[in-house]
Amino acid sequence: MNKRPDRGQHRPSQPRVSVIVPTRNEARNLEVVLPAVAAVRPAVHEVVVVDGNSVDGTIETAQRVLPGVRIVRQTRKGKGNAMACGFAAATGDVVVMFDADGSADPAEIPRFVQALVDGADFAKGSRFAKGGGSEDITLLRRSGNFGLNLVANTLFGTRYTDLCYGYNAFWTDILPMLELPAVDMPPHPDGGMYWGDGFEIETLLNCRIAAAGLAITEIPSVEKERMFGDTNLRTFADGTRVLRTLAAERRRAAREEQVTAPAAITPPAGHPAAPGDGIVGHVPAPSVSGSTPPAAPRPASRPGPTDAPTLPPYRSQPSSAGRPVAGDGRHQGGHGVPNGAGPGRAAAPGHQEGRRSDQVGVRYAWGEEAS
Repeated sequence: MNKRPDRGQHRPSQPRVSVIVPTRNEARNLEVVLPAVAAVRPAVHEVVVVDGNSVDGTIETAQRVLPGVRIVRQTRKGKGNAMACGFAAATGDVVVMFDADGSADPAEIPRFVQALVDGADFAKGSRFAKGGGSEDITLLRRSGNFGLNLVANTLFGTRYTDLCYGYNAFWTDILPMLELPAVDMPPHPDGGMYWGDGFEIETLLNCRIAAAGLAITEIPSVEKERMFGDTNLRTFADGTRVLRTLAAERRRAAREEQVTAPAAITPPAGHPAAPGDGIVGHVPAPSVSGSTPPAAPRPASRPGPTDAPTLPPYRSQPSSAGRPVAGDGRHQGGHGVPNGAGPGRAAAPGHQEGRRSDQVGVRYAWGEEAS
Protein backbone atom coordinates (compact mmCIF):
# COMPACT_ATOMS: atom_id res chain seq x y z
CA MET A 1 0.00 0.00 0.00
CA ASN A 2 1.34 3.43 -0.90
CA LYS A 3 1.26 5.61 2.18
CA ARG A 4 3.11 8.59 0.87
CA PRO A 5 1.14 11.80 0.66
CA ASP A 6 0.44 13.29 -2.73
CA ARG A 7 3.46 15.37 -3.61
CA GLY A 8 1.97 16.96 -6.68
CA GLN A 9 0.48 20.41 -6.86
CA HIS A 10 -0.31 20.39 -3.13
CA ARG A 11 3.34 20.92 -2.18
CA PRO A 12 4.47 24.41 -3.16
CA SER A 13 7.90 25.21 -4.56
CA GLN A 14 8.15 28.12 -2.14
CA PRO A 15 6.64 26.71 1.06
CA ARG A 16 5.69 28.71 4.11
CA VAL A 17 8.08 27.70 6.90
CA SER A 18 7.06 27.43 10.56
CA VAL A 19 9.97 27.25 13.00
CA ILE A 20 9.02 25.47 16.24
CA VAL A 21 11.13 26.44 19.28
CA PRO A 22 10.42 24.55 22.54
CA THR A 23 11.53 26.47 25.63
CA ARG A 24 11.88 26.14 29.36
CA ASN A 25 13.79 28.93 31.09
CA GLU A 26 15.64 30.00 27.93
CA ALA A 27 15.24 33.79 28.21
CA ARG A 28 18.93 34.65 27.78
CA ASN A 29 19.33 32.34 24.81
CA LEU A 30 16.22 33.68 23.06
CA GLU A 31 17.70 37.17 23.03
CA VAL A 32 20.23 35.85 20.50
CA VAL A 33 18.39 32.95 18.86
CA LEU A 34 15.10 34.60 17.83
CA PRO A 35 16.61 37.62 16.01
CA ALA A 36 18.94 35.22 14.19
CA VAL A 37 16.01 33.09 13.02
CA ALA A 38 14.13 36.22 11.92
CA ALA A 39 17.16 37.27 9.86
CA VAL A 40 17.12 34.09 7.75
CA ARG A 41 16.49 34.65 4.05
CA PRO A 42 14.18 33.67 2.48
CA ALA A 43 12.22 34.78 5.51
CA VAL A 44 10.35 32.18 7.52
CA HIS A 45 6.57 32.35 7.68
CA GLU A 46 6.36 32.26 11.49
CA VAL A 47 8.27 31.47 14.66
CA VAL A 48 6.30 29.50 17.25
CA VAL A 49 7.74 29.45 20.77
CA VAL A 50 6.24 26.63 22.85
CA ASP A 51 6.84 27.32 26.52
CA GLY A 52 6.88 24.78 29.34
CA ASN A 53 6.11 26.89 32.41
CA SER A 54 9.26 29.01 32.36
CA VAL A 55 9.91 31.19 35.40
CA ASP A 56 12.74 33.35 34.01
CA GLY A 57 10.68 35.61 31.75
CA THR A 58 11.10 33.49 28.61
CA ILE A 59 7.73 34.51 27.14
CA GLU A 60 8.24 38.21 27.86
CA THR A 61 11.74 38.07 26.35
CA ALA A 62 10.47 36.35 23.20
CA GLN A 63 7.77 38.98 22.69
CA ARG A 64 10.26 41.79 23.27
CA VAL A 65 13.00 40.64 20.88
CA LEU A 66 10.61 39.34 18.20
CA PRO A 67 7.25 41.18 18.36
CA GLY A 68 5.63 38.93 15.74
CA VAL A 69 6.44 35.70 17.58
CA ARG A 70 3.62 33.28 18.33
CA ILE A 71 3.50 31.95 21.90
CA VAL A 72 1.99 28.55 22.68
CA ARG A 73 1.89 27.05 26.17
CA GLN A 74 2.44 23.32 26.14
CA THR A 75 -0.38 21.24 27.58
CA ARG A 76 1.68 18.68 29.50
CA LYS A 77 5.36 18.23 30.27
CA GLY A 78 8.21 16.94 28.15
CA LYS A 79 9.92 17.99 24.93
CA GLY A 80 7.74 15.66 22.86
CA ASN A 81 4.56 17.33 24.08
CA ALA A 82 6.07 20.75 23.42
CA MET A 83 6.89 19.78 19.84
CA ALA A 84 3.41 18.28 19.30
CA CYS A 85 1.81 21.50 20.54
CA GLY A 86 3.97 23.49 18.14
CA PHE A 87 3.13 21.20 15.22
CA ALA A 88 -0.58 21.57 15.99
CA ALA A 89 -0.35 25.36 16.08
CA ALA A 90 1.80 25.74 12.95
CA THR A 91 0.17 27.30 9.87
CA GLY A 92 3.05 26.74 7.44
CA ASP A 93 3.58 24.07 4.80
CA VAL A 94 6.84 22.97 6.43
CA VAL A 95 7.87 22.76 10.07
CA VAL A 96 11.44 23.08 11.32
CA MET A 97 12.35 21.67 14.74
CA PHE A 98 14.73 24.17 16.33
CA ASP A 99 16.33 24.11 19.79
CA ALA A 100 16.34 27.31 21.85
CA ASP A 101 19.78 26.85 23.43
CA GLY A 102 21.76 28.33 20.55
CA SER A 103 23.26 25.00 19.44
CA ALA A 104 21.49 25.03 16.04
CA ASP A 105 22.52 27.39 13.24
CA PRO A 106 19.54 29.27 11.72
CA ALA A 107 21.54 29.81 8.53
CA GLU A 108 21.07 26.09 7.78
CA ILE A 109 17.27 26.36 7.60
CA PRO A 110 17.19 27.08 3.82
CA ARG A 111 19.15 23.86 3.18
CA PHE A 112 16.57 21.81 5.06
CA VAL A 113 13.73 23.48 3.17
CA GLN A 114 15.44 22.99 -0.19
CA ALA A 115 15.82 19.26 0.48
CA LEU A 116 12.06 19.06 1.02
CA VAL A 117 11.31 21.03 -2.13
CA ASP A 118 13.65 18.68 -4.02
CA GLY A 119 11.49 15.69 -3.09
CA ALA A 120 12.17 14.62 0.48
CA ASP A 121 9.33 14.09 2.94
CA PHE A 122 11.70 14.47 5.89
CA ALA A 123 14.97 16.41 6.07
CA LYS A 124 17.13 15.08 8.89
CA GLY A 125 20.05 17.00 10.33
CA SER A 126 23.25 15.04 10.92
CA ARG A 127 26.38 16.03 12.81
CA PHE A 128 28.20 12.99 11.42
CA ALA A 129 27.39 13.33 7.74
CA LYS A 130 30.10 14.78 5.48
CA GLY A 131 30.20 18.53 6.17
CA GLY A 132 28.58 18.25 9.62
CA GLY A 133 30.18 18.46 13.03
CA SER A 134 29.73 19.25 16.71
CA GLU A 135 31.40 21.60 19.16
CA ASP A 136 29.40 20.19 22.05
CA ILE A 137 29.21 16.39 21.94
CA THR A 138 31.34 14.37 24.36
CA LEU A 139 33.15 11.13 23.57
CA LEU A 140 30.65 9.22 25.71
CA ARG A 141 27.65 10.67 23.91
CA ARG A 142 29.30 10.16 20.50
CA SER A 143 29.91 6.48 21.32
CA GLY A 144 26.36 6.04 22.59
CA ASN A 145 24.92 7.68 19.49
CA PHE A 146 27.00 5.37 17.27
CA GLY A 147 25.64 2.32 19.06
CA LEU A 148 22.04 3.55 18.90
CA ASN A 149 22.47 4.30 15.18
CA LEU A 150 23.56 0.72 14.64
CA VAL A 151 20.52 -0.63 16.47
CA ALA A 152 18.10 1.64 14.59
CA ASN A 153 19.58 0.87 11.18
CA THR A 154 19.46 -2.86 11.91
CA LEU A 155 15.84 -2.80 13.08
CA PHE A 156 14.44 -0.45 10.43
CA GLY A 157 16.73 -1.02 7.44
CA THR A 158 17.76 2.64 7.41
CA ARG A 159 21.11 4.33 6.86
CA TYR A 160 20.87 7.06 9.49
CA THR A 161 24.17 8.61 10.57
CA ASP A 162 22.84 10.63 13.53
CA LEU A 163 19.77 9.20 15.24
CA CYS A 164 19.76 11.50 18.27
CA TYR A 165 20.00 14.94 16.64
CA GLY A 166 16.92 17.12 16.95
CA TYR A 167 17.41 19.58 14.07
CA ASN A 168 14.90 18.31 11.50
CA ALA A 169 12.25 19.54 9.07
CA PHE A 170 9.28 17.96 7.31
CA TRP A 171 6.12 18.70 5.35
CA THR A 172 3.10 19.23 7.57
CA ASP A 173 1.01 16.89 5.42
CA ILE A 174 2.76 13.88 6.97
CA LEU A 175 1.71 14.80 10.52
CA PRO A 176 -1.35 12.47 10.60
CA MET A 177 0.96 9.56 9.79
CA LEU A 178 3.14 10.22 12.85
CA GLU A 179 0.28 9.66 15.34
CA LEU A 180 1.78 11.75 18.13
CA PRO A 181 0.00 11.94 21.50
CA ALA A 182 -2.99 14.29 21.23
CA VAL A 183 -2.22 17.64 22.80
CA ASP A 184 -5.62 17.83 24.53
CA MET A 185 -5.14 14.63 26.52
CA PRO A 186 -5.15 15.21 30.30
CA PRO A 187 -1.85 14.92 32.21
CA HIS A 188 -0.62 11.40 32.82
CA PRO A 189 -2.52 9.95 35.81
CA ASP A 190 0.61 8.91 37.73
CA GLY A 191 2.50 12.14 37.06
CA GLY A 192 4.69 10.60 34.35
CA MET A 193 4.66 11.14 30.61
CA TYR A 194 2.76 9.55 27.74
CA TRP A 195 4.73 7.65 25.14
CA GLY A 196 6.13 10.31 22.80
CA ASP A 197 5.92 13.21 25.27
CA GLY A 198 9.55 12.99 26.41
CA PHE A 199 13.03 13.29 24.91
CA GLU A 200 12.38 10.18 22.86
CA ILE A 201 10.44 12.36 20.39
CA GLU A 202 13.29 12.60 17.85
CA THR A 203 13.85 8.83 17.87
CA LEU A 204 10.12 8.16 17.65
CA LEU A 205 9.80 10.44 14.61
CA ASN A 206 12.79 8.78 12.91
CA CYS A 207 11.32 5.32 13.49
CA ARG A 208 7.81 6.12 12.30
CA ILE A 209 9.01 7.98 9.22
CA ALA A 210 11.23 5.03 8.30
CA ALA A 211 8.45 2.51 8.97
CA ALA A 212 6.12 4.53 6.72
CA GLY A 213 8.61 4.33 3.85
CA LEU A 214 8.87 8.09 3.45
CA ALA A 215 11.70 9.78 1.55
CA ILE A 216 14.50 10.93 3.87
CA THR A 217 17.37 13.30 3.08
CA GLU A 218 20.16 13.89 5.60
CA ILE A 219 21.48 17.44 5.88
CA PRO A 220 25.01 18.03 7.23
CA SER A 221 24.70 20.26 10.28
CA VAL A 222 27.19 21.80 12.70
CA GLU A 223 26.12 21.75 16.35
CA LYS A 224 27.38 24.61 18.49
CA GLU A 225 27.78 24.74 22.25
CA ARG A 226 24.82 25.82 24.39
CA MET A 227 25.15 29.55 25.02
CA PHE A 228 23.61 29.95 28.48
CA GLY A 229 22.17 27.67 31.12
CA ASP A 230 22.48 23.96 31.75
CA THR A 231 21.48 21.16 29.40
CA ASN A 232 18.44 19.04 30.20
CA LEU A 233 20.07 15.96 28.67
CA ARG A 234 20.82 12.98 30.93
CA THR A 235 23.24 10.73 29.07
CA PHE A 236 22.43 7.34 30.56
CA ALA A 237 18.74 7.89 31.32
CA ASP A 238 18.02 9.38 27.90
CA GLY A 239 20.12 6.74 26.14
CA THR A 240 18.13 4.00 27.86
CA ARG A 241 14.86 5.70 26.87
CA VAL A 242 16.01 5.89 23.24
CA LEU A 243 16.86 2.17 23.27
CA ARG A 244 13.43 1.37 24.71
CA THR A 245 11.88 3.57 22.03
CA LEU A 246 13.63 1.65 19.25
CA ALA A 247 12.40 -1.68 20.63
CA ALA A 248 8.84 -0.45 21.16
CA GLU A 249 8.60 1.20 17.73
CA ARG A 250 9.96 -1.92 16.01
CA ARG A 251 7.23 -3.99 17.70
CA ARG A 252 4.65 -1.40 16.68
CA ALA A 253 5.82 -1.50 13.05
CA ALA A 254 5.77 -5.30 13.06
CA ARG A 255 2.17 -5.36 14.32
CA GLU A 256 1.06 -2.98 11.59
CA GLU A 257 2.89 -4.99 8.94
CA GLN A 258 0.90 -8.03 10.07
CA VAL A 259 -2.35 -6.08 9.83
CA THR A 260 -1.60 -4.96 6.27
CA ALA A 261 -0.14 -8.27 5.04
CA PRO A 262 -2.14 -10.06 2.28
CA ALA A 263 -4.39 -12.82 3.55
CA ALA A 264 -3.82 -16.48 2.60
CA ILE A 265 -6.86 -18.45 1.48
CA THR A 266 -7.53 -22.12 0.74
CA PRO A 267 -9.62 -22.83 -2.37
CA PRO A 268 -12.83 -24.76 -1.72
CA ALA A 269 -12.91 -28.51 -2.34
CA GLY A 270 -12.80 -29.31 -6.03
CA HIS A 271 -11.65 -25.82 -6.99
CA PRO A 272 -8.55 -25.98 -9.20
CA ALA A 273 -5.57 -24.14 -7.76
CA ALA A 274 -3.84 -21.66 -10.00
CA PRO A 275 -0.88 -23.20 -11.87
CA GLY A 276 2.26 -23.08 -9.77
CA ASP A 277 0.44 -21.78 -6.71
CA GLY A 278 0.01 -25.11 -4.94
CA ILE A 279 -2.99 -25.58 -2.71
CA VAL A 280 -2.82 -22.26 -0.88
CA GLY A 281 -3.21 -19.11 -2.89
CA HIS A 282 -2.47 -15.52 -1.87
CA VAL A 283 -4.78 -12.62 -2.50
CA PRO A 284 -2.68 -9.58 -3.43
CA ALA A 285 -3.23 -6.44 -1.40
CA PRO A 286 -5.19 -3.83 -3.32
CA SER A 287 -3.05 -1.08 -4.77
CA VAL A 288 -3.74 2.53 -4.01
CA SER A 289 -3.22 5.05 -6.76
CA GLY A 290 -3.39 8.57 -5.51
CA SER A 291 -4.87 9.87 -2.32
CA THR A 292 -7.51 12.18 -1.04
CA PRO A 293 -6.47 15.78 -1.72
CA PRO A 294 -5.62 17.66 1.48
CA ALA A 295 -7.74 20.47 2.74
CA ALA A 296 -6.97 23.92 1.44
CA PRO A 297 -4.06 25.59 3.30
CA ARG A 298 -5.11 27.52 6.34
CA PRO A 299 -4.59 31.28 6.01
CA ALA A 300 -2.05 32.68 8.43
CA SER A 301 -4.09 34.41 11.08
CA ARG A 302 -2.80 37.24 13.18
CA PRO A 303 -1.68 35.60 16.43
CA GLY A 304 -2.87 36.80 19.76
CA PRO A 305 -0.69 37.07 22.86
CA THR A 306 -0.88 33.31 23.39
CA ASP A 307 -2.07 30.74 20.90
CA ALA A 308 -3.61 27.44 21.95
CA PRO A 309 -2.68 24.40 19.85
CA THR A 310 -5.58 22.68 18.15
CA LEU A 311 -5.95 19.05 17.17
CA PRO A 312 -8.92 16.74 16.75
CA PRO A 313 -10.52 15.93 20.11
CA TYR A 314 -8.83 13.28 22.20
CA ARG A 315 -10.34 9.84 21.95
CA SER A 316 -9.62 7.27 24.62
CA GLN A 317 -7.52 4.42 23.23
CA PRO A 318 -6.19 1.14 24.65
CA SER A 319 -2.77 1.30 26.24
CA SER A 320 0.31 -0.47 24.90
CA ALA A 321 2.81 -2.32 27.06
CA GLY A 322 1.26 -0.81 30.16
CA ARG A 323 1.71 2.80 28.97
CA PRO A 324 -1.10 5.13 27.88
CA VAL A 325 -0.67 6.17 24.27
CA ALA A 326 -2.25 8.73 22.02
CA GLY A 327 -3.98 6.21 19.85
CA ASP A 328 -3.48 3.52 17.31
CA GLY A 329 -4.75 5.48 14.33
CA ARG A 330 -4.41 2.86 11.66
CA HIS A 331 -7.79 3.86 10.29
CA GLN A 332 -7.33 7.59 10.62
CA GLY A 333 -6.92 9.69 7.49
CA GLY A 334 -6.59 13.32 6.62
CA HIS A 335 -4.38 15.92 4.99
CA GLY A 336 -3.97 14.03 1.81
CA VAL A 337 -2.97 10.77 3.48
CA PRO A 338 -4.86 7.58 2.67
CA ASN A 339 -6.51 5.79 5.55
CA GLY A 340 -4.06 3.65 7.47
CA ALA A 341 -1.05 4.97 9.27
CA GLY A 342 1.03 1.83 9.53
CA PRO A 343 3.88 1.01 7.23
CA GLY A 344 1.29 -0.25 4.74
CA ARG A 345 3.50 -2.85 3.12
CA ALA A 346 2.89 -6.58 3.06
CA ALA A 347 5.54 -8.54 4.93
CA ALA A 348 8.05 -9.88 2.44
CA PRO A 349 8.71 -13.62 2.30
CA GLY A 350 11.21 -14.59 4.95
CA HIS A 351 10.46 -11.51 7.04
CA GLN A 352 11.69 -11.97 10.58
CA GLU A 353 10.36 -10.32 13.69
CA GLY A 354 12.61 -7.52 14.86
CA ARG A 355 14.18 -6.74 11.49
CA ARG A 356 12.83 -5.26 8.30
CA SER A 357 13.31 -7.23 5.13
CA ASP A 358 13.28 -4.06 3.06
CA GLN A 359 15.46 -0.99 3.48
CA VAL A 360 14.63 2.68 3.59
CA GLY A 361 16.90 4.77 1.40
CA VAL A 362 18.56 7.78 2.97
CA ARG A 363 19.68 10.36 0.45
CA TYR A 364 22.50 12.66 1.47
CA ALA A 365 22.56 16.34 0.62
CA TRP A 366 25.79 16.06 -1.32
CA GLY A 367 24.28 13.65 -3.83
CA GLU A 368 25.16 10.17 -2.61
CA GLU A 369 22.46 7.68 -1.77
CA ALA A 370 22.41 4.70 0.57
CA SER A 371 19.57 2.30 0.03
